[in-house]
Amino acid sequence: MVKVDEFPDDAREEFLNREMPEFEETPLLPGPPLAERRIALISTAGLHRRGDRPFTEQSGDFRIISSDVADKDIVMSHISTNFDRLGFMQDVDVAFPINRLKELAEEGVIGSVAEFHFSFMGATPPDQMEPGVREIVQTLKADNVSAVALCPV
Repeated sequence: MVKVDEFPDDAREEFLNREMPEFEETPLLPGPPLAERRIALISTAGLHRRGDRPFTEQSGDFRIISSDVADKDIVMSHISTNFDRLGFMQDVDVAFPINRLKELAEEGVIGSVAEFHFSFMGATPPDQMEPGVREIVQTLKADNVSAVALCPV
C-alpha cells in the first residue's frame, strides 16, 4: 500500500485537507465474553459477490456478503491506483478474514459468525457512508450480532 506522502500532489492534498464529520459520542457498553459473541465483518476494500454491481469511486453504498459465499465468488472493485490487490487475489482473508473468523468460531474462541457481512468502498468520505451504516445496524441487530471487526483498507 502506498503511503500518503507518496501520493501524487493533488491526491495527497485532498486526503490531508479533507474535512471529516464529527459524530456524537456513543458510550461503549460492556458485552458478553468473546466466546459468546456473534461477530460480523465490515470491510472498506470494495468487496462484493461476483455478479453484484461493482463499486464506483467514492460511492457511499455498501454490499452484503453472506457468510456462506465461496472465496472464489468474492471480488474486489476497489479502484485506487495506490492499492495493491495481489495479496487479496492470493488469499481473500487478507482483506476479508471470513475463514479465520469461522476457524475462531469452530475453536470456541468466539461464539459464532454472523450470517451477513458488509463492504464499502475505501477512501469514501464518512458522511457518504453514514446512511448505509445506519441501515447495516438494523441488519446486525436482527442477526443478534454483538461485535463487529472493521477490516480497513
